[in-house]
Amino acid sequence: MSAFSLAGQTALVTGANTGIGQAIAVAMGQAGASVICAGRSSCADTITMMDGAREMRLDFADPMAARDVFSAEQIDILVNNAGIIRRNDSVDFTETDWDDVMDVNLKALFFTCQAFARAALPRGHGKIVNIASLLSFQGGIRVPSYTASKHGVAGVTKLLANEWAAQGVNVNAIAPGYIETNNTEALRADPDRNKAILDRIPAGRWGKAEDIAQTAVFLASPAATYIHGTVLNVDGGWLAR
Repeated sequence: MSAFSLAGQTALVTGANTGIGQAIAVAMGQAGASVICAGRSSCADTITMMDGAREMRLDFADPMAARDVFSAEQIDILVNNAGIIRRNDSVDFTETDWDDVMDVNLKALFFTCQAFARAALPRGHGKIVNIASLLSFQGGIRVPSYTASKHGVAGVTKLLANEWAAQGVNVNAIAPGYIETNNTEALRADPDRNKAILDRIPAGRWGKAEDIAQTAVFLASPAATYIHGTVLNVDGGWLAR
């Protein structure tokens, strides 16, 4: 199973304070990585779940927040999980809500990947795992900037893979389906919406954060070395329906 081990690697996971990001950080630690948990709020809860993990404060409201992170130490794995969402009818959607989401979800993701690659390309190895969404492929409702940003994440993932694959840096993404997190609590509490969602998922259940976390470990591991530019759906079969 050594092909799935992250021993000797250092991983930076953004948005690691809760939910999917927290689960990814914990799973990478369990796979042997030294983990840096990054977030705009405290990752103390995540740190207590792991041995030897560290915390880093990064607020991607500034898209260039990570520009100096990768020159300070060698980081082998980057997981771009941090993201925000704003909801409103498109006819009422504000420029501020558009810009805030695009800055965090797409602009910051690109420039964090860029900063990572500037350090990783000379070494000839590195793994980037971006967190996309089902809305990288579908339109959704009342989340125009989120949908645009996640379409952008899928495209940027493929673009960067085209540029960096031959130089030893893997760039891939995960598109989570409906996952049990704080962000989906309202949907799960609504009997009609919950039933409609479950009826559409072939697996017959909501996903767990751990489902995404283990996929991230795989994409960061030596086992995925020949995988480049993939947006891997982890959705219980939602998009196959």
